[in-house]
Amino acid sequence: MPGRMLSGRYQVQDKIGTGGMATVYRGQDQVLGRTVAIKMMLPQYANDPSFAARFKQEAQAAAALSSPYIVSIYDWGKDGESYYIVMEYLRGTDLKSGIRKHGALDSRKVAQIGSQIAQALSVAHRHDIIHRDIKPQNIMVQPDGNIKVMDFGIARAKNSSLTTDNSVLGTAHYVSPEQSTGKPLGPTTDIYSLGIVMYEAATGRVPFVGDDAISVAMKQVNEAPQPPSLINPNVDPALEAIILRCMEKNPADRYQSADELARALRDFIAGRATIPSNTTVSPRIVTPPQPTSRLDRRGIDGSNTYITRGGDTGRLNRVHSREEADELDRRENKRHKRNVILGVLGALVVLALAGFAIAQMLGNSAQQYLVPQFVGQTKDQATQALNASDSHFKLGTVTESYSDSAPEGQVIDQTPSANKQAPEGTAVNLVISKGAKPAAAVKVPDLTNKSPSEAESALAAVGLKARNGDSVESDDVTVGYVATQEPAAGSDAKAGDTITYHLSTGKGKADVPDVTEMTAERASDVLKDAGFKVDTQKQPSSSVPEGRVISQSPANGKADKGSTVTIVVSSGAQSGSVPNVVGKDFETAQSTLENAGFQVNTVWVYDDNVATGNVVGQTPSSAAAGATITIRVSSGPRPSA
Repeated sequence: MPGRMLSGRYQVQDKIGTGGMATVYRGQDQVLGRTVAIKMMLPQYANDPSFAARFKQEAQAAAALSSPYIVSIYDWGKDGESYYIVMEYLRGTDLKSGIRKHGALDSRKVAQIGSQIAQALSVAHRHDIIHRDIKPQNIMVQPDGNIKVMDFGIARAKNSSLTTDNSVLGTAHYVSPEQSTGKPLGPTTDIYSLGIVMYEAATGRVPFVGDDAISVAMKQVNEAPQPPSLINPNVDPALEAIILRCMEKNPADRYQSADELARALRDFIAGRATIPSNTTVSPRIVTPPQPTSRLDRRGIDGSNTYITRGGDTGRLNRVHSREEADELDRRENKRHKRNVILGVLGALVVLALAGFAIAQMLGNSAQQYLVPQFVGQTKDQATQALNASDSHFKLGTVTESYSDSAPEGQVIDQTPSANKQAPEGTAVNLVISKGAKPAAAVKVPDLTNKSPSEAESALAAVGLKARNGDSVESDDVTVGYVATQEPAAGSDAKAGDTITYHLSTGKGKADVPDVTEMTAERASDVLKDAGFKVDTQKQPSSSVPEGRVISQSPANGKADKGSTVTIVVSSGAQSGSVPNVVGKDFETAQSTLENAGFQVNTVWVYDDNVATGNVVGQTPSSAAAGATITIRVSSGPRPSA
């Protein structure tokens, strides 16, 4: 299953979990580019019309509900033989797992969770939808601590005809007495189940346990819950009163709306709650929790301790007489057996009356036939089948509707539904797919100078998807922000199209040309043409002619565009004083001048006054470094003629 593409749009990824009717996968919406959860009906139910109808109903029921505390439904459809629902992907853990891991929650946290669930139920009830399966497994606790109610898989409108009875479809530990006995359901049904959820959150355990679902359901009908404070002494009395009122056997004694319950929980959180004087629990012998499944009425110290709920004050009263307690047990068992017998007899009477009514209906009406399955057929196939001479039904109205999951011309809905009994000659109404709804044209926004998150938000706001393309150099845009995009801003696009943006890596690099020995003017022009700034400095040089470049920094290679290249231009040879070597011997004079950076030219002359080998004179007295200094060295007195 992972890797499968549903209806050309939803990519199935890894499995998240499996429930009674479906497997849930993490997936990717390829059109909107978002992570979703995909619920796939299990194969054994895909061909069962009643389960398929319930699966479709879940999507329709939940999609109509909008609340921060209800999981959002995005889409549903059928791909091949697989039905699926696309919903909001949530991170977190279900409340049941949280209770198993951490145990009982503090009273304030229980009230906060209960208040959010009640607000979610209020939205559903305003749409005449009863959830019918409120339990901790269907409450997702998100990382921020808020909850979302999931799985409207057995929810249905109060006037729905999907089922003909109110049989127990929920989980036995959380079903109301009216669900257990097949009585009409209403908003107070969900309130009862929410009471059990809060009971479990406050104590760490469910109020009723048994060997099987039927025994648990019967306890929901006939037994009073043990007060939460006897299991967890830290349960606040005011919260306990709210929980026990939710769990009243008679729906009329519970909170009459989810809004009323939510207000009571908010008052408790705000410290305004009081214990209602009419909060009672039917007198019942209740024992402390024991480690075995069978209740042991003997106290830890060997004495007998029995606790009953006072009918008027809501306080706990101790009954110290064992005989009185035994008598209460005998009465309770007798009353319980009587209730079971009456319940069985009542059920038999209801079945007998229903059978009689069905027999009367069949005897007085036209021949009944199963309605064929037309959903999934083409319009031509369905209309030809209904117009055929051997058809038990006739073609009714034919309407069209857009569908993201069915191709144009395919039947996407029918009334009556397939595999239901209907009288011969009944008109079957068809809804034909017009294909996907055309995407609206939108203008591509300008993403320049936006951060990636800003760019993607701007695109999502008009229904476009974003793609981060290759980064590009930019002289004008800060590193990490959008430099360019395709298509350009202001272009026309369709909702769902992908816009590619490119982030700036900053200014690019360029080759630095070698300008040494060029004239200063020529070197400056060459560097500017290459995209660089120029800084000119001058320096004397005896080897490079004045006005030409001696050196540059950086040298030829790569450098950032727009950066500065420094050139050093010759200012010609630098003049300086020449050491005075007159009177010194030849060798000393020569080394002194050479060490000072000058060349030496020697001229020997006769001199009667200066000893042979000593310097008589020198020229010039000042010169640039490297210049030639001429020294006149005495050859001694001129010889006589």
